[in-house]
Amino acid sequence: MMDWNDPSLWTAVGFVVFVALVAKAVWRGAAKALDERAEAIRDSLENAAELREDAQKTLAEYKRRHRGAEEEARAILEHAREEAARMGEEAERALEEALGRRERQALAKIAQAEQEALEEVRARTVELSVAAARALISQGLGEGRADELVDEAIREAPSKLH
Repeated sequence: MMDWNDPSLWTAVGFVVFVALVAKAVWRGAAKALDERAEAIRDSLENAAELREDAQKTLAEYKRRHRGAEEEARAILEHAREEAARMGEEAERALEEALGRRERQALAKIAQAEQEALEEVRARTVELSVAAARALISQGLGEGRADELVDEAIREAPSKLH
């Protein structure tokens, strides 16, 4: 049987009550710390999920911008190619026109030189005819014969000059 007056019993009961109270306080503190830790982890996970969503949105936006920049670069390159082709065609046309002008100028100069040479030959022919006529006259042709030769040279001059 138990002796209710035994101090060992009351010491044991007091110890058990003390341990129970301390354990209860420790349990509450540990539970509160664990709850706070769980709440902090939950907040971190929610924050990480929001950050991940923002990162995915930002990535999608940059991908969209990248595609837009690629399309714009392609359009710029295509425009540059078209512009270069157009400028090449214009340069070719300008070169052909310049060559045509130079050819026409050269032909005009040649025609002018031919005309000047022909006029010079005509003038020289007239001079030679006159000199020959003088020489013949001075060698003693008769006046009648000299007049005939001059008249004949005058009649033949137009046919010989053309």
